[in-house]
Amino acid sequence: MDNLRGAILMVLAMLGFAIEDGFIKLMGDALPVGQIIFLLGIGGSTVFGIIVLAQGRALFERAMLTGPVVIRAIGEIIGTMCFISAIVFTPLSSASAILQATPLVVTLGAALFLGETVGWRRWSAIFVGFIGVLMIIRPGMEGFSPLSLFALGGVLGLASRDVATRKVPPSLSTMQLSFLGFLVLIPAGLIMLAITGKTPQAMDMQLIGLMIASIIIGIFAYYAIVAAMRVGEVSFVSPFRYSRLIFALVIGISFFGERPDLFTLLGASIIVASGIYTVLRERKQRRKSATKPSNA
Repeated sequence: MDNLRGAILMVLAMLGFAIEDGFIKLMGDALPVGQIIFLLGIGGSTVFGIIVLAQGRALFERAMLTGPVVIRAIGEIIGTMCFISAIVFTPLSSASAILQATPLVVTLGAALFLGETVGWRRWSAIFVGFIGVLMIIRPGMEGFSPLSLFALGGVLGLASRDVATRKVPPSLSTMQLSFLGFLVLIPAGLIMLAITGKTPQAMDMQLIGLMIASIIIGIFAYYAIVAAMRVGEVSFVSPFRYSRLIFALVIGISFFGERPDLFTLLGASIIVASGIYTVLRERKQRRKSATKPSNA
């Protein structure tokens, strides 16, 4: 039952993130990307800051100046700026499909920078997953759009964040990291506005409502994913992350008139299959390690 509850919570979290992405895409028609990032940063940091203080923790600690935390923050900035740009400027379905490669890049990063052991089967799954990404982006082909590289940048940034998180000092709580992750988006949004030469736009009640809804749904989805990981086995619950792609496809087709072509659908299927295989393989390896007799 715990695994079932965890799976349900994970699916609900992915539904929340997909809806949030849809709202951001709607706002992107009227607001500069930098302004959206700035406002998301203010909203998210305010909510998580209140939670941190309610837990009796400090908003800022010396441990936040350590290398892994700084790298995590940089990854958060790059990943968020690129992925929101991808949502706004490219089809939601293709941006979400490319995002599903993030766990594969995390596995790659853990092997290269953290010294984690990755066997040839998972290396093969990573390679196959990247072929799926190339099928969606299609560099050098007629269907290639340079804007699709925003989604790839989002994958690299968010994967860097997740790899760095594994080395974050344990004294920092999840809520403190979440507060910091949203806080750094505030200056990032302002810098993006300055670089792109865009000016902030006035917001009517509809845009304000979309922004508030995005923040609330995003925070709900965050809580749901954390709860899912705590309630069920990580190896059982993790594959349900890919339900986000299904929701993104439904939202993109139903509300934005998107029509993903065969290459996009095939590429997305390959990425998801590679990701699920990697999760199941990691689960099998952990079980082997747990049952290996001790030499003591």
